[in-house]
Amino acid sequence: MATIRQISEKSGVSAGAVSRILNNDATLSVSDSTREKVFKTADSLGYKKKERKNSHVKQGFSLGIVQWFTLEEELEDPYYLLVRRGIEDYCSKNGISILRFFPSDYSTSSSDFVSGMKDEIKKADGLVCVGKFSEKEMKKFIGICPNIVFLDMDSKNLNASSITMDFRHAIKDALDYFLELGHKKIAYLGGREFVGNHEALKDPRETAFIDYMTKKKMDYKDYLRAGSFTSSSGYEMMNDLFDKNSVPTAVFAASDAIALGAMRSINEHGLKIPRDISIIGFNDLDTCKYTTPALTSIHAPAYEMGAHGANMVFSAANLQANTPLKIKIPCELIKRESCKEI
Repeated sequence: MATIRQISEKSGVSAGAVSRILNNDATLSVSDSTREKVFKTADSLGYKKKERKNSHVKQGFSLGIVQWFTLEEELEDPYYLLVRRGIEDYCSKNGISILRFFPSDYSTSSSDFVSGMKDEIKKADGLVCVGKFSEKEMKKFIGICPNIVFLDMDSKNLNASSITMDFRHAIKDALDYFLELGHKKIAYLGGREFVGNHEALKDPRETAFIDYMTKKKMDYKDYLRAGSFTSSSGYEMMNDLFDKNSVPTAVFAASDAIALGAMRSINEHGLKIPRDISIIGFNDLDTCKYTTPALTSIHAPAYEMGAHGANMVFSAANLQANTPLKIKIPCELIKRESCKEI
């Protein structure tokens, strides 16, 4: 059987690097062409990786992805599409196989889908859960696969690792910008999401907005709306503000999809952006650059969150580490043409 040294001599790559590449070491920085050369050389020499007796990591690491949303919802708001791509690209670069799970495929009962996918989840060496889950569902997942991370879902569960966006600072940056421009009548257009037995989740963006406005002693109750994270909902919420004669001078939308719907409503009511109403979105999708006017938005690094999530699970398996981590990723306000000094 071929040895690490033989592969090193034939490929021209150091023995240490060959060993780390063949063991899918995510911390090693080498080009894709070098990785490919090492794997091809190993195959041509008939190299077989030895299973370590004390290793808890299976040969040929497999990562399970539980996708809370449907493919149709992913197309409506590409935020989760970017998260998924971040996970998949990381797996592709590191030779990790992927198992995908959609709750809707396993049970018509929202409270029982975790049990339905239990046998399949056990085949995965690690699990990335993307989206929103109830505390009960999270406990079930952890019980099946302890090597797990939840993306875009903050939890008080001390046994649950999670990666979320730093919504509070992001909202502060957006509202500070509105205040710098002289705006006092600021609307919030957000969405409601549900888990488990139709349990409503409080969106951290909405909570941060209310806290900020309360601290600044600014009126917000007439300008607060919550529908869904879609363009049609943004359109309807903005229409409702006009119908109730609660017309703001600035609008914060909890997603770019909501912002696009709101922009259409504003235009249909004969007002101009940003002359009459300024608007800020959230996510900073590519479409923001091509709206008229170009949409100011908070850049949420969804792709990077997916990659970090996959790396966390993969690294924890290799390090045999089980300490839960709580990570918040900073967001950045990208200023474009949709905001104006009042």
